Amino acid sequence: MNRTINEATVKRFHYDGHEQLRAHLESYVAAYNFARRLKTLKGLSPYEFICKRWTIEPERFIINPIHQMPGLNT
Repeated sequence: MNRTINEATVKRFHYDGHEQLRAHLESYVAAYNFARRLKTLKGLSPYEFICKRWTIEPERFIINPIHQMPGLNT
């Protein structure tokens, strides 16, 4: 994991200070964890698992999780 973070952030970008590095690392780790496929979820990412459960049991959810997808709102 440390090598993945280093190659994706520290070795690829120049940072003016520790705060800028810390902010970029937080956003990278959040995106990495969001998209990572987990064995305990049978190979699904957490977002895919939530969407799958929503299609099976929509009464358990207050809002549609598909509308909470990160990225551009197009």
